[in-house]
Amino acid sequence: MKIFLAGATGVISRRLLPLLIHSGHEVTAMTRSQDHTNQIREYGGKPVVCNVFDKEKLYEAVVAAKPDVLIHQLTNIPRRINPRRVNKELAATNRLRAEGTTILLEAARLASARRFIAQSVAFAYGPSGQSKAVEEEPLYLDCPSAVADLVQAISKLESAVPGVPGIQGIVLRYGYFYGPGTIYATDGSFAEDVGRRRIPIVGNGQGIFSFIHVDDAAAATVIALDRGEPGIYNIVDDDPAPVGEWLPLYAELLKAPPPFRVPKFIGRLAAGPYGSYLMTEQRGASNDKAKKHLGWTPRFSTWRDGFRLELAPQT
Repeated sequence: MKIFLAGATGVISRRLLPLLIHSGHEVTAMTRSQDHTNQIREYGGKPVVCNVFDKEKLYEAVVAAKPDVLIHQLTNIPRRINPRRVNKELAATNRLRAEGTTILLEAARLASARRFIAQSVAFAYGPSGQSKAVEEEPLYLDCPSAVADLVQAISKLESAVPGVPGIQGIVLRYGYFYGPGTIYATDGSFAEDVGRRRIPIVGNGQGIFSFIHVDDAAAATVIALDRGEPGIYNIVDDDPAPVGEWLPLYAELLKAPPPFRVPKFIGRLAAGPYGSYLMTEQRGASNDKAKKHLGWTPRFSTWRDGFRLELAPQT
């Protein structure tokens, strides 16, 4: 197929672009920086330098590429995020999801693309519901104000993608990325903070994380090029786990000091209501729909195996 990949040098796209090329697809890969064009060529893609908000240039680039599928992986996420300032620190990414998605959808329409695949997240569900959140559940729209802009942007993206006549809209709700280039890698910001014992277990440590290795997320994206009905799919592993379970093992594999514990009210004071929610109330997500309708199964069914593989050089 002919693919237009928007956001070609982010954490997932650095794994996705080579996989697309290896699978035999012709990929036009968009980046905002001229500095990244050689990297794209090395992977086998055709680089195009463009900002999504430069509409006319974007439309011209997408129409010229004649894609069968447009993949939206645009984000602008800082290396480290303060949970008390999520709205501010993710403002650029929120705009890419809310406004950039609409622009990319129009580009896909103009180019007569048949399918549009967009990145979303599997950790914007509310704290109430069954143990593993499913795609039909509502997003956490009454979330703490500190993260309201993030959830609203995700909601706008997910509402827009299925709404263009003639285009099959697929939303992939990825779990927490780990693996090369992520914050959980040995050179990532989270690993650094755990090594300095900056990440405690808050309260009962029952906040549930659904992880996904970036290579599994990339593989699911390739599968979604031509499989699955339009709709939303959680792309997570089989083993959602509470912070109190995964964080000590992560620290052990890093050969870092074990995380200390703090009462919930202390965690809330330090990390704000959103940080406290992540550590104590967040739910995991189910991947049943993706397995059944995309025919996708993660290589790393549990983060336990993936963490051990990725952190083995440190053991």
